[in-house]
Amino acid sequence: MHIGFIGLGNMGAPMARNLLKAGHRLSVCDLSAAAVAALAEAGASACDSPAAVAHSEAELIVTMLPAAAHVKAVYLGEGGLLEQVRPGVLLIDSSTIDPLSAREVAAAARTHGNPMLDAPVSGGTAGAAAGTLTFMVGGDAEDFERARPILAGMGKNIVHCGDAGNGQVAKVANNLLLGISMIGAAEAMSLGVALGMDARVLAGVINSSSGRCWSSDTYNPFPGVLDDVPAARGYRGGFRCDLMLKDLGLASEAARQVGQPVILGALAQQLYQTFVAQGHEALDFSAIIRLYNKDNHP
Repeated sequence: MHIGFIGLGNMGAPMARNLLKAGHRLSVCDLSAAAVAALAEAGASACDSPAAVAHSEAELIVTMLPAAAHVKAVYLGEGGLLEQVRPGVLLIDSSTIDPLSAREVAAAARTHGNPMLDAPVSGGTAGAAAGTLTFMVGGDAEDFERARPILAGMGKNIVHCGDAGNGQVAKVANNLLLGISMIGAAEAMSLGVALGMDARVLAGVINSSSGRCWSSDTYNPFPGVLDDVPAARGYRGGFRCDLMLKDLGLASEAARQVGQPVILGALAQQLYQTFVAQGHEALDFSAIIRLYNKDNHP
């Protein structure tokens, strides 16, 4: 299949590479000329604008963009995709944005005659590179089935979450819980070690008891507990703190729009806001443990 791909950042570039490996033709676009050139070297066709991608005869277009403002600009802006793309081309947005914005863009796409899915991902840069992402997909069930084989070239868990915007609902809810649970794991590990317990032994107890969670058993924030996690390499790589802050902000805004309290989510947002304001935006989000006993963590 001929696929257009717009947005070749840390997530988008490896996703696009996996589509090439799966045998698809790609027309790609990004603000970074270097990112486009790298994909062109791998076999993609370079485009200089979203409009050029729309004119490339692509049968399906995927976007992976930083925020709702970028998604709206690419799809709804002057010279954007919806002004240029042929009716019937399936559009898939894998950006992480608020559900209401996703529904707004999907409605505009339907008016233009283009089916659209919101399909944010979980799995981070490692999952993007390995092709093991989870896709949380909102939109029409028939369009989902049409997109499934393409998404399977980039991920291993493809979940239909319901109508347009529900993929973003699932992503926002998941990352809200992830941010809260990481803070909980950091707090518990820090307390146990401060009281004199070995970090590995404590983690073993937690991970075989009722406190077990992904933030403890798979991504433990305490250095020396796990070998292949950001805590073992100075919190470099992984999911950046500023991106976690962005997602917590999306959750808070979505909650405001429907009048739903997110009490722990608001506190988590403030803790990450504090940490990012201290200059740690590029560290992995598990580095939040440094707020508790930073002198003990390199």
